[in-house]
Amino acid sequence: MDYYGLKPRSNYWQLLPYIRPQWQTITQALACTLGVTVFWPMQAALAGKIAQFLGQGNMVALAQLSGVLTLVFLVQKILMYGQDALMAKAAFTIALDLRKKVYAHLQRLNLSYFETAKTGDLTYRLTEDIDRIGEVVNKVFHDFIPCLLQLIVVLGYMIYLNWQLTLATLLVAPLMGVLIGWFGEQMLKFSHRSQNRISNLSSLLTEVFSGIRLVQAFAAEEYEIERFSIEAEHNRKAKYAAEHLKAIQFPVVGFMYVMSVLLLFFLGGWQIAQGNLTGSEFVSYLAGVGLLIDPINHMTTNYNDFKQGEASVDRVFELVAIKPAVVEKPGAADLPTLTGKVEYRHVSFAYPSSVPLTQGSQWGASVLKNLSLLALPGEKIALVGASGAGKTTLVNLLPRFYDPQAGEILIDGIDVRDVTLKSLRHQIGIVPQEVTLFSGTIAQNIAFGQREFDLTEVQAAAEIANAHQFIIELSQGYYTWVGERGVNLSGGQRQRIAIARAVLLNPSILILDEATSALDSESEALVQEALERIMKDRTVFIIAHRLATVRRADRILVMEQGRIAESGTHTELLEQGNRYARFYAQQFS
Repeated sequence: MDYYGLKPRSNYWQLLPYIRPQWQTITQALACTLGVTVFWPMQAALAGKIAQFLGQGNMVALAQLSGVLTLVFLVQKILMYGQDALMAKAAFTIALDLRKKVYAHLQRLNLSYFETAKTGDLTYRLTEDIDRIGEVVNKVFHDFIPCLLQLIVVLGYMIYLNWQLTLATLLVAPLMGVLIGWFGEQMLKFSHRSQNRISNLSSLLTEVFSGIRLVQAFAAEEYEIERFSIEAEHNRKAKYAAEHLKAIQFPVVGFMYVMSVLLLFFLGGWQIAQGNLTGSEFVSYLAGVGLLIDPINHMTTNYNDFKQGEASVDRVFELVAIKPAVVEKPGAADLPTLTGKVEYRHVSFAYPSSVPLTQGSQWGASVLKNLSLLALPGEKIALVGASGAGKTTLVNLLPRFYDPQAGEILIDGIDVRDVTLKSLRHQIGIVPQEVTLFSGTIAQNIAFGQREFDLTEVQAAAEIANAHQFIIELSQGYYTWVGERGVNLSGGQRQRIAIARAVLLNPSILILDEATSALDSESEALVQEALERIMKDRTVFIIAHRLATVRRADRILVMEQGRIAESGTHTELLEQGNRYARFYAQQFS
């Protein structure tokens, strides 16, 4: 399905809801900007006063006026520091708020979206694109607006003094530039630190989006949002440190530049004493070029930045415009403690079509077709059949990873669409074939989604899952750090941690999705023993291709093309000699 088909209106006005909360900081920055602007014509006026004494050789008055002008420059640079630092603070806080809002929005989208979206693209939008938006907001207020005000005020004053020389200044200024690089090495260090932080942020995003099914299954969206917010805050601090250094860099380098201009004044005075130039011509020309070159240069170069930022705004707000397919009803109630009775009533389901809505149907081919099923409390139901028969889809509808297009699903007589997603998913445990572990300790992975947990309960869950023994043999036991996706653990160990995770959740309903298919014989025996413990007194749905794992199920359902083709115990189905019997013969011949 083309989730990027509907684009929001392309402009910066979409950022207003995020700019408004920073109005106090922005107002303070603009107040500093106005102060900086006022000092521009004041500098030109003082330069003219100095010019009056150049030809008279009155060095005392010249020194006094130069001292006043130096003080004016110093105060202006202090105000410029305030302008730059405050705007950097506001801009990066805006970017942080936007980043957290988009991330929280993505956490609430459904599996169908993440099955088609590109993780790398999502990561880039949440990192590079939002960073560019923050930079553009910063440039608008701390660069573009001050430059525009400086142009207006200084040009007006120059025209008032002498329009011919003002015209000459406008011709010369675009050809000149100011080189700034004294803080290069320091800026390089801060840039490296900022890049490392954004790399950590990208790794977290890739990790979570890869395991989004697990996050939603354990209703851990708020937990992940908090974890993301902490890492995003670290990134904001690193970038603000770099911008704070810039805020110091520009006034210091600018002040040194002004000092060099004052030296030129004295050299110009000597030239005037020789009769080569008049004082007013020299000072007016030099002051005009010095005061106009930066704003003209900045406004010219900022145009491309603004256009790139506009593209980033569009890309980010495309994500915000996406609506989740599965939503809670207004006033949805919490699901009470369950006995575990599950009923599917005439359920039909099809996945979203990959064809854009303008070219065809919204839905693809049906995966489930008018399917009805009743699972009694404590019953163990196995789902078998060829790939694509609808087994995984059937169980994915139970925690509302998707909603059916027709029919209803009831738990203890309650429609799953009438209760909150969090309360529903907290009563459904899932042990998948491919276990997802996140960076953190063993204990944190078992207690996934819980901000605070009791280590004793974690250990008890691990014992039930046959995981306690191998955990205490690790270097730091339950506090052993798990690498990304648990690569430093074996498949059987990861599987037992997933079982412990489900045990700690204490669900009324359990879904085992090919939980032992990828394990060796020894690991499978340990995992199977743990599963026998966890299945006790729970309603269990077992998806399996290996029929040896489902022989003791209370009921086996053979699925074919979205329907239940056969139903019965292992012995009953073998006696019937149909599909299940053929599957069994193929595996054990």
